Amino acid sequence: MTGNNVSHAVNKTKRKFNVNLVKKRFYIPEEDRWVTLRVSTSAIRTINKNGISATLKKAQEKGLLKK
Repeated sequence: MTGNNVSHAVNKTKRKFNVNLVKKRFYIPEEDRWVTLRVSTSAIRTINKNGISATLKKAQEKGLLKK
């Protein structure tokens, strides 16, 4: 995503908004194993809210996961 830095004098220069990605390990109790995922911080909040199993199932249905 792109946008502008805007100074006090209202000068505009281009900038990028980068995704905040983090490597995070999650424990899946159904499979009794740990998985490491590279997820955004907003995805970590979603996983904490819905649970890792439900989130992985939904991501797999959308085709977002590699095997």
